[in-house]
Amino acid sequence: MTEHLRNRVIVVGIGVDGYDGLAPSARTAIDEAGVVIGGARQLELLPASVTAQRVTWPTPLRPAVRQLVEAHRDAGLVVLGSGDPMHHGIGRTLIDELGQPNVKVIPHPGSVSLACARMGWAVESTPVASTLTAPLAAVLRHAGQGRRLLVLNRDAGTPAALAGLLTEAGFGGSRITVLSDLGGRERSLRGFADQVDYWGSQAVGGVSVSAVEFAGAPSLPETHGLPDEAFASDGQLTKRHVRALTLSTLAPRPGELLWDIGGGSGSIAIEWLRAHPSMRAVCVEKDPVRAERIVANAAALGVPALEVVTGGAPEAMAGLPTPDVVFVGGGLTADGVFDACWAALPAGGRFVANAVTLESQALVTRLRAERGGELVKIDVARSTPVGAFTGWRAAMTVVQWSAEKGAK
Repeated sequence: MTEHLRNRVIVVGIGVDGYDGLAPSARTAIDEAGVVIGGARQLELLPASVTAQRVTWPTPLRPAVRQLVEAHRDAGLVVLGSGDPMHHGIGRTLIDELGQPNVKVIPHPGSVSLACARMGWAVESTPVASTLTAPLAAVLRHAGQGRRLLVLNRDAGTPAALAGLLTEAGFGGSRITVLSDLGGRERSLRGFADQVDYWGSQAVGGVSVSAVEFAGAPSLPETHGLPDEAFASDGQLTKRHVRALTLSTLAPRPGELLWDIGGGSGSIAIEWLRAHPSMRAVCVEKDPVRAERIVANAAALGVPALEVVTGGAPEAMAGLPTPDVVFVGGGLTADGVFDACWAALPAGGRFVANAVTLESQALVTRLRAERGGELVKIDVARSTPVGAFTGWRAAMTVVQWSAEKGAK
């Protein structure tokens, strides 16, 4: 291949318009390839004139990527991806596995840009949820009256499942437009989410995208401190104002992993995940009923990727990936919890604990003396009726200790 270095893989984005719709550079790469790897549907789009060996991706794909690429790259390898391979596609996977210098990507107009063009929506202001890489419940992260969302459908059943989810969540009046085979023999279906019989009877073929125009309750705020009513709870909940201050102290940064120890209702980990699409979190909760409730809360608030570990700390923490930040909202005084959390943090990692009892407050005071950091006393009071008048009802005082490992 004229542009193919020995250790370089070329990734070509291809649409439903097939080989004829490709740019000249993409067609040349395919024509000169010794091996072309892709999905069965993508390989079928190539004409008989393409002489390269055709290899179909196995299922599951990710574990086989490196081995399959290494087996064929010396022959001059082209990998086919749908549309823009860098948008929820194989391009990112290959770069993660091989490194950017070893991969060249030739993109094609993807389903997102084509769907926005058909709907008249600006690409830069239209959020996207992919059911190819995340559970369907992730769409609820974007739900709210007047908002718009593109959903990359996993299969023909996704639009009906989406309609059912939105209806159950109180957004049955949302309009859904399903766009199929964009860039080819395009088709569209349009209806409302609560038209259950309609969506159950529709056959959606090919590659499709669901464009959602939400109708229903207002969207939740993007700032920390969601209303307490947003979480199902048995009372074990970090209340709104303390939660907002706690998230501010945790200071989520894109891509970071949080351990939430003693999750309660999962509110801290859930709001952490809502801060940015790349955030990651593990919630450890010993009560199995509460653990199930955390899972349900995470799904309802659009962050179903929250990992929930049922078990007591520190034993349940064994084998978890290294955290960037640890939050302990309950159980700090239990044997070994702090030591295990602190040991798990890398240098520069952050630790935050909220102490309510005198015993836990005494512990964080001692830890502040030993390891540095900052103590903050949080007192919140709400107005409440007192007969015909109004007075203040104080919540329990919270003493918050935060520290960075390695800092003094």
